[in-house]
Amino acid sequence: MNYKRILIAVDNSICAEKAAISGYSLASKFDAEVALVNIIEPAPATVNPDFTLAPVFMEVYDNSEENSHLLLKEIETKHSKGIPTTYLSVLDTASNGIVKQAEEWNADLIVIGTHGRSGLYHFLMGSVAEHVARKAACPVLIIPNKDED
Repeated sequence: MNYKRILIAVDNSICAEKAAISGYSLASKFDAEVALVNIIEPAPATVNPDFTLAPVFMEVYDNSEENSHLLLKEIETKHSKGIPTTYLSVLDTASNGIVKQAEEWNADLIVIGTHGRSGLYHFLMGSVAEHVARKAACPVLIIPNKDED
């Protein structure tokens, strides 16, 4: 296996931080480039009586896009060690957005963290990492969110 394009899915969580560390480590070993992807999940749209989106929704979206870019920049600064990094921020659901961006960017590998939720929450919500692993056209490396011994 020779990965040249590694997509790392991140959000503002500890498990995403661990995924970034692992993804950049692999990129260093394989001399690969990295794309950091952050999915901006759509907020429920408020519809005006004339069936147009309320201006509040657009302000929320602009703010989220700006915050997403800041998050990606922070992760690159902390972990890239000079590895070429592309930023991908899109408005979509998490699993669909990650799979779509991996395909469009031609990723050889997706690295994603898992929150490790279980029980009822996992049953109702599923796992983004599981959905990505099932739907992705390339291999997916899932980094568990476990404390090291």
